[in-house]
Amino acid sequence: MCAHNPPCPTAMAPDREAARPDSHRPEQGWSLLCNGVLVFEDTGELLPDGRIVAPHRPLALTVGSAA
Repeated sequence: MCAHNPPCPTAMAPDREAARPDSHRPEQGWSLLCNGVLVFEDTGELLPDGRIVAPHRPLALTVGSAA
């Protein structure tokens, strides 16, 4: 799918989110990458073969006292 030089990571590569966006719809919360991965703003993904990758945003650290 990707015509970039050097080519973007494939949809099955661990760094697949590094591919360049082909379409970006921030009002709807998603981007389509040139490798066919649909990335959602909650960090979930839909792979070209239909598999779902659950959101994987890092947990926020909270600072507080345990008193």
